[in-house]
Amino acid sequence: MKRDPMLPSGRRRGLAFIVPDDWTPEQALAVFELLEDLLAIVTGFYGPQLHELLRQQRMPARVRSPKRDPPF
Repeated sequence: MKRDPMLPSGRRRGLAFIVPDDWTPEQALAVFELLEDLLAIVTGFYGPQLHELLRQQRMPARVRSPKRDPPF
């Protein structure tokens, strides 16, 4: 069974989207600017919460565990 490729988010599943081969540079720039604006708006609204969630998700499982070994 073939595995899905890894996305930049680290996930293997997401929105199915393929950039068409016939886009002009202007069309690609329009999409890039749209995504950049969306990122700025979402980050402006949810920035601190997103930062904390990303920090928690990227921590090793042992560090995230509520049970900790005693310091000695």
